[in-house]
Amino acid sequence: MRNSFIFIIFLAFTGILSAQQEEQLSLEQLIPGGKQYANYYPRIPVQYQWYGNRLAAIENDTVWMTDNPARSQRKKIFLTYKEMEEGLEESDNKIHSLTFSPEGSPLLRFHTSGGTGMYDPEKKVHRAFFRYPDHSRNHLLSPDYTCVAYTKENNLFILDKNGKEWPISGEEDKAIVYGQPVHRNEFGINRGIFWSPTGRKMAFYRMDETMVSDYPLVDASARVAEVKKSKYPMAGMESHRVTIGIFDRVTKETTWLKTGQDKHYLTNIAWSPDGEALYVAELNREQNRMQLNRYDAITGRIDRTLFTESHPKYVEPENPVLFVKKRDDRFIWQSERNGYNHLYLYDTSGRQLKQLTDGTWEVTGVIGFDEKGENLYFIATLPSPIDRHICSVTLSSGKITQHTTLPGIHSAVLSASGRHLLDRYAAHDNPGRTDLIETGSGKTTLLSQANNPFEEYTMPSVELGSLKAADGVTDLYYRMIKPAGFDKTKRYPVAVYVYGGPHSQMVSNRWRYGSGGWETYMAQKGYIVFVMDNRGTAYRGIEFENVTHRQLGVVEAEDQMKGVEYLQSLPYVDSERMGIHGWSYGGFMTINMLLRYPDVFSVGVAGGPVTDWKYYEVMYGERYMDTPQENPDGYEESSLLNKADRLQSRLLIIHGDEDPTVVLQHSLQFLKESIEAGTHPDLFLYPGHGHNMTGHDRVHLHRHITRYFEDFIPQVE
Repeated sequence: MRNSFIFIIFLAFTGILSAQQEEQLSLEQLIPGGKQYANYYPRIPVQYQWYGNRLAAIENDTVWMTDNPARSQRKKIFLTYKEMEEGLEESDNKIHSLTFSPEGSPLLRFHTSGGTGMYDPEKKVHRAFFRYPDHSRNHLLSPDYTCVAYTKENNLFILDKNGKEWPISGEEDKAIVYGQPVHRNEFGINRGIFWSPTGRKMAFYRMDETMVSDYPLVDASARVAEVKKSKYPMAGMESHRVTIGIFDRVTKETTWLKTGQDKHYLTNIAWSPDGEALYVAELNREQNRMQLNRYDAITGRIDRTLFTESHPKYVEPENPVLFVKKRDDRFIWQSERNGYNHLYLYDTSGRQLKQLTDGTWEVTGVIGFDEKGENLYFIATLPSPIDRHICSVTLSSGKITQHTTLPGIHSAVLSASGRHLLDRYAAHDNPGRTDLIETGSGKTTLLSQANNPFEEYTMPSVELGSLKAADGVTDLYYRMIKPAGFDKTKRYPVAVYVYGGPHSQMVSNRWRYGSGGWETYMAQKGYIVFVMDNRGTAYRGIEFENVTHRQLGVVEAEDQMKGVEYLQSLPYVDSERMGIHGWSYGGFMTINMLLRYPDVFSVGVAGGPVTDWKYYEVMYGERYMDTPQENPDGYEESSLLNKADRLQSRLLIIHGDEDPTVVLQHSLQFLKESIEAGTHPDLFLYPGHGHNMTGHDRVHLHRHITRYFEDFIPQVE
């Protein structure tokens, strides 16, 4: 009797477990902004940082410290957030993040909702705290921790440790902007303030947009809708003008760099280690010629042009000079001049000393130097473009060492001595972990591991593969998501997700091969989901990317069609039930595919799509297409407006009505051409949103996309 009872309980338990495993994940769990999303996003529970050569572990609001990294388990409590919050005013006392100095500074940088400061953990005292002024943005603490620079509206200010605010600019014309990113955040530009190494001087951008057309964005939330003017220079039109100023905190004077009028783009600003010179990578408007120039920080005059790079299509500097540690006369420069992004060693006269890295792979990021500046650590696409590995190069010999071997995506932080690395690593079968690597021996120790948030669920499978591009030679990587319980004797509908534009890589060897929540959701609903990186995307060399130059959408579509043909060849794919979806460049590609291959897809959903590149902004548009005046045939071929009559599928266009990136005009013009052509796309607007939907509205967005697929993909009983 007892054994029978136990057996019944066992059957009941396994039934509950089976039901739990068969339960499907919702969009609230899979999409950022969803109410349960935080519970289903893999997180490494303990965050590690370097405090010089000591290993710090942040767990919740407690900091643990290990004096000897090789004995990482022998840790003791170093401090708590509660200790650090003592002495701060109540409105500022909730610390939400903490930054240690890998160089070994005794002070810790902390951030609250209202400001930032420096804390001495040994003496348990605050060295500085700066409360952010109301309506301020772009905050940047000086290297000596004595002041913070920031912007309010279009002007630039400094707040000193005594609470005194110093205005660096007082411009009343809102079209003249100080201290903010310029050139619409192209060329790797993500800030507009640059402190000198000592903090005495501060370089900053000044952007004059008075000559740029005002573009109207409409705020429909007001009782009477209001126009919000945005400066938007379209391809071929007049663009803004940028200058660089240097403010001296001692003299309270500003010096302007004498860059001349022929330098259209001023990018990749960097200070010399002694603070006496400023290095700037300058491009012409055509973006096919770049000069690396050095300016005197006192006079603003050009001191020297160190070298020039040119390319018949475009040059795109994205990384400033990096000075070699303890060698103020030498620096590292990143360049794609030989076809792939690699590292070059220069002296300050502009003489190339050597090329440090070479090969049909790319350097994707620099980690830093070891203690003596003898070895430079970096991230590279070795041995595969879908992986990222930690490597180092010895500057004297050029010897390259690969410090990670497990396939996947690795990133790292180096200890002050260079003897240890913190390796943050994920792969298709690994949601994330942190390892400690001894750089000399290669010994690896696991420090912290993320849990699989889907462990209790029967998940769709994610597979990696490759196909030949339309040129018949180049390999393209794809991922395919199949429903759980996939049956190869059945025929499944397909959802193709596409991006396809420059500076992108959708398929990589990260967690579940980078597949997103919507892909999982659609696979749960019985779709096969297919994602492929065509030529024109990143990390495969300059020729792989610039093959699309002056004809955006042509080569990309040919490659994506090779993916479609592969799908059509599979016996378990129902070629009559295929849909396609993408956002931004992917929105452009979605409509592009529907119009170039009108018999292939039943449905498409295009979010924030470019429909004609002449309506897109100067920097990006002219790099890849030149101007409409220079390349009229290319603009005609890439335009979707003149192909609106080819639309046969159901098409939903989604746009934020205040999109400042791909302005609503793109979608409206396509609707206009469709009306004239007698075709019938659908439109859905998200009021108050920009280029993408954020917050809980993002869940609504993906539910709406899914509904459209379900409404117009033919159903099979």
